[in-house]
Amino acid sequence: MYEPEPSFSRPGVSNDNPYSEALFRTLKYCPAYPTQPFADDEAAARWVAAFVHWYNYEHPHSGIRFVTPEDRHVGREGAILAQRHAVYTQARERAPARWRGPTRDWSPVATVRLNPDREIASVPADGAA
Repeated sequence: MYEPEPSFSRPGVSNDNPYSEALFRTLKYCPAYPTQPFADDEAAARWVAAFVHWYNYEHPHSGIRFVTPEDRHVGREGAILAQRHAVYTQARERAPARWRGPTRDWSPVATVRLNPDREIASVPADGAA
């Protein structure tokens, strides 16, 4: 049976999971992150469960145009983004002098990538990976 090697969050190590590492960073920088150790395992589990709920159902994610993962997964993303586009378009029409360029891009994100600028930059110019 395959036993995966444990990860110790070392940058540049191929067996680290970047998505897990990104989630751990989000968890550690969450405003509700505890400042004291948990009283017991149950208290830790309750805190993590509350964090996971907040992260998936309440926290708008910048990588998916400030909708929640729940909005995206159940199909509300398109309607939410269309409404935002309409609001921005109306605001621009009412006060065009306040806008220097087009409104924010509120189109749905087709593919979500972790650190897309770095991923694109790491692909050779000939496109071979």
